[in-house]
Amino acid sequence: MPRDTPPFRADHVGSLLRPERLLKAREDFAADRIPADELKAIEDDAVRGVVRMQEDVGLQSATDGEFRRASWHMDFIYQLEGIEKAEDDLVVHFHNPEGDIDYTPAALKVTKRIDLHEPTFGEHFEFLKGCVTSATPKLTIPSPSMVHYRGGAAAIDPAIYPDKDDFWKDLTAAYAKQVKMVHDLGCTYLQFDDTSLAYLNDPNQRKMMADRGEDAEHLHEAYIRHINEALAGKPEGMAITTHMCRGNFRSSWVAEGGYDFVAEALFGELGVDGFFLEYDDARSGGFEPLRFVPPGKMVVLGLVTTKRGELESADELKRRIEEASQFIDVDQLCLSGQCGFSSTAEGNDLTFDQEVAKLERIVEVAGEVWG
Repeated sequence: MPRDTPPFRADHVGSLLRPERLLKAREDFAADRIPADELKAIEDDAVRGVVRMQEDVGLQSATDGEFRRASWHMDFIYQLEGIEKAEDDLVVHFHNPEGDIDYTPAALKVTKRIDLHEPTFGEHFEFLKGCVTSATPKLTIPSPSMVHYRGGAAAIDPAIYPDKDDFWKDLTAAYAKQVKMVHDLGCTYLQFDDTSLAYLNDPNQRKMMADRGEDAEHLHEAYIRHINEALAGKPEGMAITTHMCRGNFRSSWVAEGGYDFVAEALFGELGVDGFFLEYDDARSGGFEPLRFVPPGKMVVLGLVTTKRGELESADELKRRIEEASQFIDVDQLCLSGQCGFSSTAEGNDLTFDQEVAKLERIVEVAGEVWG
C-alpha cells in the first residue's frame, strides 16, 4: 500500500548535490566578494530549483537539499546557545576503495548553560514550505547524541556542568524546544540524523569511546534514552524519523559493521516513527537485526548508494526488499538512498544527472513494490 504520512514509500535522506553557482557564491561570500543578500538570493533560487526537481521525480517529501549549510550537523550544533567553535579542529579518518582521506570539522566547546530561544533553521524551513506544491516539506537536524559524540566530556567545562546529567537535561530541553518551535512553523516531518548509533556497531569506534572514558558498551542505550527525552513532548501529527549511517564525506565512510550491537535497544526503545538505515553494501551487515523492529514502526531501507554514480537495477532492489521482508513485514518497509548525496558542501562523487536517476529509480521501484 502507498503511504500518505511520512516516512514515504519512496523517500530520501535530505542533502543533495550543490549546484556550481551556489558553491561559487558561498566561496565569493566567504572572500567578501559578494554581500549577504546576493548570496541569499542565489541560495533561494537554488532551493526553488531543487524542490522542483524532487517533485518532478515523484517524491512525496522535499528538503532544501541542506543548501544553506556547510555540513549536515555542525551548522545546527553551533546555533545552540552555550556551544561555540573550539580552536582545535577534529580530524576524522574516512575510508574509500582508493584509500583514506581526512575530514577536519571544527571542534566544539560548551562555554555556558545550553539553551535555545529561536528555532534553528526556522527561516530555512519557512522558505522551503513556501516552495513546495505537492511534496511534504522535511527538515533535517543532527540528533542530540551528535553533540556529545563530537565533543564528549573534554568539550564540557566542568565549572558549568559538574554533573553530566545536568548537561543532558539542558541539551534535551533545548531539542524539545526546537521540535515544538518548528512544529509551530508548520513542520510535520522532522528527521534526527545520527551517525553515532551506527558507529557504535563498530568495535573500533567503541574502543575509541572507551579510550575517551565513556561506557562504550552502554553508550547507545544512554543516547537512546536522551533522544527520547527530547521527543517526550512530540506534537500530535508530527512524524519524526532518524537516519543512521557510518559516515558520508566525498564518497567515503568511517565505520563498519551490521546493526546487531545496537538493534534490540534501538528498534525496541527509540521513540521515533521510522528508521532510515544504510544498507547499500556489505559494510552494513545483513537484515537479521530488523526482527527487533516492533509493529507500527517503519524502516526505510537505504539500498541505493549515494556514494557512486552507477545506477542500481530495479530487479536487484526488489530482490533485496524481499530479502529484508523475511525479518520484518514488507508493509513496514520503504526505500531511499543510503545517505544524503552531499552531507558536506563538497558532495559525493557523482553527477546531478546520476543523482536524479537514482531518485527516479527509488520512486519507480517503490511504485512497483507497494503500488
